[in-house]
Amino acid sequence: MLSDRLKQAVEWRVRDGITPYPEAVAFMEARADAIADGRAGELVWLVEHPPIYTAGTSAKDGDLLDARFPVFRTGRGGQFTYHGPGQRVGYVMLDLKRRKADVRAYVRDLEEWLIRALARFGVKGERRDGRVGIWVVRAGANLKEERREDKIAALGVRVRHWVTFHGVALNVAPDLSHFSGIVPCGIRGYGVTSLADLGLKASMADVDVALRETFQEIFGPTV
Repeated sequence: MLSDRLKQAVEWRVRDGITPYPEAVAFMEARADAIADGRAGELVWLVEHPPIYTAGTSAKDGDLLDARFPVFRTGRGGQFTYHGPGQRVGYVMLDLKRRKADVRAYVRDLEEWLIRALARFGVKGERRDGRVGIWVVRAGANLKEERREDKIAALGVRVRHWVTFHGVALNVAPDLSHFSGIVPCGIRGYGVTSLADLGLKASMADVDVALRETFQEIFGPTV
């Protein structure tokens, strides 16, 4: 017989290829409703999107600098962000009523998940007060150049009936120039980076393994 813990394991699903954003949102909303109603179990869904910009509930029109890609208004928290090929998007649909009805603690756990996953590649991801996402410190190219901090992962969540959806985005090897059309998450004066930009040749499959193993450390088993 399966243990109670394994019976409550989170379904882990990876979608190959490129997933249109409207399709992903429709799927998430339907699954979240099914979880809330007890008709489906929890799910983590990993996808890649075509180049798009998405605007969260706090997005400011002035942070859309160049609408060079389709723009989608969405119900998640946060401001403008970019999704595109080479970025691993993780949509997380968990039942907080069953786990712990604390959204701030949940967001903290998502951050910890990303930090641990990055550590598998020797990257030190860090939180910053007042700046959403996960950041890495970059040394200056020479003694005259000051160190800087770049964002490597973003978070944006929505909770309905205590079920989460939307989630995280980790830059594996996207075209970083695509971020120039927005002020990412409304934060000016900082850059963006990726594992590839940091000189790491991690494949998407490598990242998926790291994400799954570290997710299980924090949230429990997956199937």
